[in-house]
Amino acid sequence: MAASLLPLDEATARLRPYARRHVGVRPIDVSSIVGTDGRAGDFDREFHALKRGARDRLQRVAAAFPSGDFPPIVVYKLGDAYFVVDGHHRVAVARGGGMATIDAEVTELTARWQLSARADPVELVHAEQERLFMSESGLVEVLPGTPVRFTRAVGYRQLLETIQIHGYQLMLGAQRPLQRGEIARDWYSRVYLPTAEVVVDERLDGFCPDASVWDRFLWVVAQRRELSVEHGPQQELEDVLRLATREIARKRRGVGRLRLRRT
Repeated sequence: MAASLLPLDEATARLRPYARRHVGVRPIDVSSIVGTDGRAGDFDREFHALKRGARDRLQRVAAAFPSGDFPPIVVYKLGDAYFVVDGHHRVAVARGGGMATIDAEVTELTARWQLSARADPVELVHAEQERLFMSESGLVEVLPGTPVRFTRAVGYRQLLETIQIHGYQLMLGAQRPLQRGEIARDWYSRVYLPTAEVVVDERLDGFCPDASVWDRFLWVVAQRRELSVEHGPQQELEDVLRLATREIARKRRGVGRLRLRRT
């Protein structure tokens, strides 16, 4: 059974586009049309008709344009994905006929997350969680153009908690309230960057081949917290990674690499 088309209203609610512009008529890839404005119940992700009335209309559209020279459809573009506003039946006929492109009148929406041409509901969740994380952490002020990516959406919340703990300790030391941007800037320069450099130097990708650098950072944070119970809280990063990777290698010897799955 084919997946459902992505609803435009859900995509915009999660990504919160901050700009729009009318691009005009141009050919677009049929395979990049992944969503709809209000017709999710009429077609599936492959633009197969779900209702009898839609099937009858498809036959009439196909007969009216046997060469595929359709009038332009109307779409919204969000990242590299397209959402049909008008012309669902034309898209269905184009897909059924194996057409690679179709003319479309395009309005482009701009959001922080660059939605992929193969976007699915999981990606919408990641886009929303990254947007919320960047705002609530204050990192949007420090790294406005830097994407933060996790293989699992829960990573954004876990990283936010890490930054908030750092902020609490920072304010205790400063004896005054601090703005989110101040905390984020201090955390990024004094915590994240040194850890990321050690992760690269220690070639941690051999243990987590599918993970992003942000996944690996969280993994190191968790290992450091766990090891601090047994070895004391003042563990050097190099020592943490050496002990942690040695333990993983022992546990996983003969089992295969550690893989992080996207959920």
